[in-house]
Amino acid sequence: MTAPASGLRLRRLAFFGPNKPAAFVTFGPGLNVLYGASDTGKSFVVEAIDFMMGGKPPLREIPERVGYDRVLLALETMQGEAYTIVRSIDGGSFQLYEGLLDAPPGDEVQPKVLSEQHSEKNETNLSTFLLGHCGLAGKRVRRNARGETNSLSFRNIARLMIVTETEITQQRSPLSDGNVVADTSNLSTFKLLLTGVDDSALVTSAQREPEELSRDAQLQLLDQLLGDYRDRLKELTKSPNELEEQLQKIDASLSQHAGQLCATEAEFQQAASRRRDLRKKLEESKDRRNEVGALLERFSLLDRHYASDIERLRAIEEGGTLFGVLGSATCPLCGAEPAHQRASADCDGNIDAVVEASRKEIAKIELLRSELAVTIRDLTREGASFDRRMPAVVNELKEISDQVDQLIAPKLARLRSSYSEFADKRGEVREALSLLTTVHDIERRRADLEKGQDEGGASAVAQGDIPTSVAEGFAQCVETILTTWHFPEGGRVFFDAKSRDLVIAGKQRIARGKGLRAITHAAFTLGLLAYCRTNGTPHPGFVILDSPLLAYREPDGVDDDLTGTDLKEQFYSYLQALNGDRQVIVVENTDPPPAIKVLEQVKMFSKNPHSGRYGLFQYVAPVGRVGVEGSLV
Repeated sequence: MTAPASGLRLRRLAFFGPNKPAAFVTFGPGLNVLYGASDTGKSFVVEAIDFMMGGKPPLREIPERVGYDRVLLALETMQGEAYTIVRSIDGGSFQLYEGLLDAPPGDEVQPKVLSEQHSEKNETNLSTFLLGHCGLAGKRVRRNARGETNSLSFRNIARLMIVTETEITQQRSPLSDGNVVADTSNLSTFKLLLTGVDDSALVTSAQREPEELSRDAQLQLLDQLLGDYRDRLKELTKSPNELEEQLQKIDASLSQHAGQLCATEAEFQQAASRRRDLRKKLEESKDRRNEVGALLERFSLLDRHYASDIERLRAIEEGGTLFGVLGSATCPLCGAEPAHQRASADCDGNIDAVVEASRKEIAKIELLRSELAVTIRDLTREGASFDRRMPAVVNELKEISDQVDQLIAPKLARLRSSYSEFADKRGEVREALSLLTTVHDIERRRADLEKGQDEGGASAVAQGDIPTSVAEGFAQCVETILTTWHFPEGGRVFFDAKSRDLVIAGKQRIARGKGLRAITHAAFTLGLLAYCRTNGTPHPGFVILDSPLLAYREPDGVDDDLTGTDLKEQFYSYLQALNGDRQVIVVENTDPPPAIKVLEQVKMFSKNPHSGRYGLFQYVAPVGRVGVEGSLV
């Protein structure tokens, strides 16, 4: 069959901002691959494309996008028409320009403004514009069993072409977004793509009396509550089905951190106590050493006084002795002549008494001086002991202070911060679990209410399942793809109408590990594209897959591990052979085969400022360092 005349092809995604270098990535027909290190902007590219195709803001905030204020998406139709869409990074309406532009034009070019909200009454919105070029404008899809329909929005089909890393591993049907209320419209959208026939012909069954109106009012209220709760849930988590597992992991991490925190705090308290003891000991030692030094100075002065006193007394002793040997002479004290001197009379100048007194005083002072010498010797020894021991105490205090300040305290601070973060995260997960329980409860009540409404309606419209022949044809497309990929444990593929998912070799798709769920989700998405192109039914013509080969990187177990197979090579070989009317963008961490790496539309984000392209955004060196900017493709 000839290539369908409808569809789109992505050509360029770019970010612009004042005083910021343009950050962009280009695409072409057929296979496009973005691969390389984590945290380089690969998944952000997928999110940005979805954002530029009507996805709700805010766009995920990453440090690299700071300073950018506009996003540009250039695309072309299968008929050769080219357009460029520009949107504020904060969301809002779109500006539409004709042609493939490299940058937003100036004010001299007036764009066509497209609303971000789909409306069947006003065609100037992005959804209607995109649907028009996909052959899906004006289509309607069933909303519930009563035959009520909604105008088809591009967001109804976007999730069937743009598959994020979170969605590709979910343990649910690719047709389900986790909202059971939307399951009917999701299935109707899938049916529309497979058959090309919408639900415009459905006629809503007549409503009954006030009871029916009351049910509608309750349904509207529940829908409003569900919308609010789901928005809050999206703010808290991107993987609601993994909350229980996340809580278990967080509790385990908290328990481990609590043990480490207790041990580290005990180590810190022990080291801090030892440091306090050493500081106290050092201060007491310094005080005593200063006291000893002061006493030695005072005792040294006292010893000099003793020495001076002894010298003076010895001089008196020696002088008295000399008086005794000089013979008769005028008394030097009283001035009496020898004739008048009487030895038997009292006299203040009794030389012998003075000499004897000096000798006794000298003996007394020498005794005191000897005792003082012993004291000085003991104090000198004590001071020397302090001088020997204090350096060791100072060194030990320095070592333990360095250990506390540089090792234990930072480690304790990190553990406390990490424990606090885990505790906060646990609170968020518990809140999300509570919200999820509430959402499920409201969904159950809504389903019961709608079921009661449908059962009570005499003319309720039967559910429109996919025709058996169409479901069989789609399943055969998927089976052919899996066979081409050499999918392990492959076999007959069926589309199960009850689970609205694939059954592969007798096993439900969701019953496999997350790695095999990812690759089979990719097969589902690519099978839909192949079926629509082969049978001439409408399809946008492009598919974006984030991490479809997860089983090569993070398998759940042996049964989920594809590292020993050639599925990766066959996967890329299949995509490389696609016709030009199909565009597939693959985002992966693992390297593609060598034959794929050399293709023009295959780009590697290295996260190395010195090798190849750093990432979606240019490399910015940390403050104080000079870096090399990543080149742009």
